[in-house]
Amino acid sequence: MVKPDLLVVGAGPAGLAAAAAAADLGIKVMLVDEGHEIGGQLVKQTHKFFGSGEHYAGVRGIDIPKLLLPEDNPNITVHTNTTVLGCYEDGVVSALTGEDYYFKIKPRRIVAATGATEKFLSFPGNDLPGVYGAGAVQTLMNQYGVVPGNRVLMVGAGNIGVIVSYQLLQAGVEVAAVVEGSSKVGGYWVHASKLARAGVPILTRHTIVEALGESAVEAAVIAELDDNWQVVDGSQRQLDVDVICLAVGLSPMIDLLRLAGCEMAYVPELGGYVPVRDDVLRTTEPWIFVAGDAAGVEEASSAMVEGRLAGVVAAGDLGADARQVREIVDLCKASLDSLRAGPVGEHIRAGIAKLEGSGANA
Repeated sequence: MVKPDLLVVGAGPAGLAAAAAAADLGIKVMLVDEGHEIGGQLVKQTHKFFGSGEHYAGVRGIDIPKLLLPEDNPNITVHTNTTVLGCYEDGVVSALTGEDYYFKIKPRRIVAATGATEKFLSFPGNDLPGVYGAGAVQTLMNQYGVVPGNRVLMVGAGNIGVIVSYQLLQAGVEVAAVVEGSSKVGGYWVHASKLARAGVPILTRHTIVEALGESAVEAAVIAELDDNWQVVDGSQRQLDVDVICLAVGLSPMIDLLRLAGCEMAYVPELGGYVPVRDDVLRTTEPWIFVAGDAAGVEEASSAMVEGRLAGVVAAGDLGADARQVREIVDLCKASLDSLRAGPVGEHIRAGIAKLEGSGANA
């Protein structure tokens, strides 16, 4: 039985920030992740971040993990290739490293930074080889150097859709079109404009209707949508593609939190079911905190700030200096308010308002 002060589950942007923040305050941290290296989704993000220096503007995502978690921090023990299997009523967490090393952990506090899973779409032919989630395409290209095909239809014009489309172009893959069901592009224009300059059509009020092919994707049928999100008769047309890439949103990964008994609420603005928590990310199980996409799907910058917030509050519970904790908490809250300001963060603010008691259904 391993007994760290703080267990951080997930070594993406939120988990790395949580581990580093607690360790810097003198807390012994165990950081576990099922991947073969730390970084989570950051290891796939070859583009540069933008915003402010606080949020690593101008730094490529692949370079941020080493900035968040320097290798020489003596208070952090990192376990990669390690899957957390369960969290039980007695506070014991079980984990498996590789295929055969099973062990138990009894932490005093947990930060669950487990991230999110990709959503999928139902349409004829969606089980054909050649239909991918955008995250899978990023993994193939940016981690393993393998292109998924020759000509791609991207479904979804949020940040992930437009970023991955541009990365496909950089890898020499043709993007036939980006289709988006809503009436506007959901991703930042700084990313979408790169596609426009490259001549890639972004078709709003469009969706995929069917994937065609015998043993693999050979074409896709797309169509226009009316104001009721119904296909406009006669608008169907076929695109010859060998890859259909779905970037249609993420769902918080909350399985571990459910097992631990944390109360959940359904908040569509945050991606679906999320754990109920307070303004410092403490769940209804007081020894468990949540951060990043597991708390509600946002951008990596918000995940890092949430991780830091959860990590320092957990550190405060474990005896860290109260004055330092308060100062960092105040800075984190101000930073999150800034990131969620304006029209881009409107749905996040609405979701958090629901979670704080104005309409979430547990």
